[in-house]
Amino acid sequence: MEIRWLEDFIALARTRHFSRAADEQHVTQPTFSRRIKLLEDEMKVTLIDRNTLPLSLTPAGNVFLQSAELITRQLRDAKERCQEIRKQEESQISFVTTQTLFLSFYKEWLEPFCDRINLDMDVNMKSSAWVAADFVNALAEKQCDLMLCFWHPAINFVRSLDEENYEYLVIAQETLIPYSATDDNGQAKYSLPGSRRKPLPLISYTENSFLQPVIQHHLQRQREVPQLQTLNENLHSVSVKAMVKEGFGIGWLPQRLMSDNLEYGKVALAGEKQWHIPLEIRLYKSRFNQNPNLVAFWQQLISELNLLPKH
Repeated sequence: MEIRWLEDFIALARTRHFSRAADEQHVTQPTFSRRIKLLEDEMKVTLIDRNTLPLSLTPAGNVFLQSAELITRQLRDAKERCQEIRKQEESQISFVTTQTLFLSFYKEWLEPFCDRINLDMDVNMKSSAWVAADFVNALAEKQCDLMLCFWHPAINFVRSLDEENYEYLVIAQETLIPYSATDDNGQAKYSLPGSRRKPLPLISYTENSFLQPVIQHHLQRQREVPQLQTLNENLHSVSVKAMVKEGFGIGWLPQRLMSDNLEYGKVALAGEKQWHIPLEIRLYKSRFNQNPNLVAFWQQLISELNLLPKH
């Protein structure tokens, strides 16, 4: 049974005339009559008394009319609610970022900004478990509107976001700094560059993370070769941080993630400034995404930062 058959029947019950009901339903009278007959065949009962003038409903037709009106009304209401949800989803901004940036930057800066401009940001929390390439793929495949990420020339994953199709804003600067737990005297337990006889235990990142290629790139360009021995590899900075705080070795961590820890004296810098690595925090979007909320958000963010979009 098709829903339009119910709508045809309701129109016929109201007009009591095949031609007028067909006009209301924007079909020819033969087509309309055929659909009413199909409805009666489906119900296995005569719904229209065609021997009266004007037409009338049979007793079964009167019972069926009540159900047809209820069904079509419920369907119409459900359709309206679904359309409202669709419009809300289309206007909502979907957002992905790494676990590290969610904890150290989004919650402290971007979320309050969204609250100030009364914008509902849909954060995909599943993305906190993604490897670096997954973020770029999500933006390229239109699974999200915005991607917040670290940027450095050594991060190859982001290069596929070409300037013809994507633009970005530099939201903030960040620094990757080597940290170590402190000893009983409050000094760093491990300190760069280390020695060949006793290499420093390194709490590292996996190759498919944002930060590992950055650290490798920086260390390879130092005059003084650091003496390191990888003890452990992690995808997320919070895992590296936990290992460092427990004294297992040194690890490079975003400065924002460690600001509070330095104050308590349980961790210390594990090297001079030559071992510090500058990063950018960037927000990327497609140039062709015309989500009205996204367009408004982007312009307000530019105004907030007094920036121009990069490409």
